[in-house]
Formats: sequence, C-alpha cells, structure tokens
Amino acid sequence: MSQPDHFWLKIRADAQAVAKREPALAPLIDDVFLTRGSLEDALSVRLTRKLAYHATPESQLVEVFGEAFAQNPNIIMQVQADILAIKERDPACRDLLTPILYFKGFHALTCYRFAHHLWNTGRTDLALYLQSLISEVFAVDIHPAAHIGAGILLDHATGFVAGETSVIADNVSILHGVTLGGTGKECGDRHPKIRSGVLIGAGAKILGNITIGQGAKVGANSVVLHDVPPHATVAGVPAKIVGRAEATEPSRSMSHNLDNLEEFVNLGDGI
Repeated sequence: MSQPDHFWLKIRADAQAVAKREPALAPLIDDVFLTRGSLEDALSVRLTRKLAYHATPESQLVEVFGEAFAQNPNIIMQVQADILAIKERDPACRDLLTPILYFKGFHALTCYRFAHHLWNTGRTDLALYLQSLISEVFAVDIHPAAHIGAGILLDHATGFVAGETSVIADNVSILHGVTLGGTGKECGDRHPKIRSGVLIGAGAKILGNITIGQGAKVGANSVVLHDVPPHATVAGVPAKIVGRAEATEPSRSMSHNLDNLEEFVNLGDGI
C-alpha cells in the first residue's frame, strides 16, 4: 500500500468514527468522505462548497480543482505535509480529519495552492478570482503569485496577508493577523522571504523585500523592517533582536517565549 493510500484510509477511518459518534454530522461525512475515492476528491468537494457563489457553480470549481490535482501532483503532497504539520504542532488538532473539516487556515492555504497553480499555468484571471473568494470566505488574502512551501501551519489564520512576491519556505508556522507586505508603491520584488523553520507570532507585520533567516522567531505584534539573522528572536516596534531561538526550528516547538539575549550580544541590539 502506498503512503498516499495509507494517508487517505486513515482519514476515512477517522471520518467513519465521527459519523458514528455524532449523527448530526453523518450526512456531511458521508457526502464529503465516505462516498469519495481519494483525498483529492474529498478536498475538492469540501472546499468548493465553501467557495461556490452563484456566479461560479460548484460543479465548475470542482472541475478546476480536479484538473489542478491531475496536472500538478505536488499539490496533494503539499496538502498532506500541511495536515501532518497541523497535527504535530497544534494541540487542538485531534486527528488528520480535523483540519479538513474545521480549520479555515488549512482551507485557505489549500485553496491558495489551486490559485497558485492557475497563476503558473496562465489562468491569471481565475486565479485572482479565487484569491478574492478566499479573502471573502476565510478572511485570508494570499496573492496567487506568492510562493509557499509545504508543512505550513497557518493557525487561526484570520487577517493573514501575503503579497505578490512573498516567499515562505517549508515548515513555517504563522499565527493570525500576520502581514507579509510591501512598504509603499514600489514595483518588482517587494515582499518578505521567510526561510524554513520560522515561527511568526500573532499580529506581526513583516514589510519589504527582507529575509527572515532560517529558524528565526518573530514575536507577536512586532513590526519587522530589516533582515533577521538565522535563529534570532526579534520583537518590538520596530523589531530588535532579543535573543536566540531556543529550538532549531521554532515552527515545530511553537514556543512564543522571548529568548536569552546573551548569545546574540555580538550582533548588537538592532537589526
């Protein structure tokens, strides 16, 4: 049995358990999971029903999502990595099924992945339309041209914004209210680059074509305007280095404590 098959069968078993213990959800579980043959089918049904407006029938969106899965197998691999990241890092996530049923951060991120595929294949109008729907339905605004890796936890998600030239590497954790934005009306490469293992606290604003180094940590409500060294912890308005991240990958430990400054004393107190 392949890993993807094993992954789907585990989700399906979790779905059967939910339907058994909560009869009110049984019709939804049956329609979205138990009558479907794959995770791709289940995701297409679950997400398009959230996005479908009268101007765009659900059947058309299901077709678009199905084509994206068929043309770009990397999407389902990224989705699986996202689900595993949520299960590993979020104590509110009980099983692999929970993000698919309930977590709008996962929903928004998965829908972005379809929009990104459309953007890269020249269907930019439909990609921008999906961006608009995602923003209205999930309160998450990710430009379809942004590049986002796998194993992402977008926790709670409300108010998350990522601009057109943003880049987020693998294994990053981001809380709600975070902005990856520009600093004005400049064109070109103008948005932040977030390296792997980074943890970004709620409400942080990271602005401009700057780099948050691998394994760094950004404190809640910070405003970051300059590059952050790898494994540094920054906080404040404007953000300053306040220590070294305790974990190699803060995104996995999910600790929002501010760390010991002594190890970074030679870097100065600014960034």
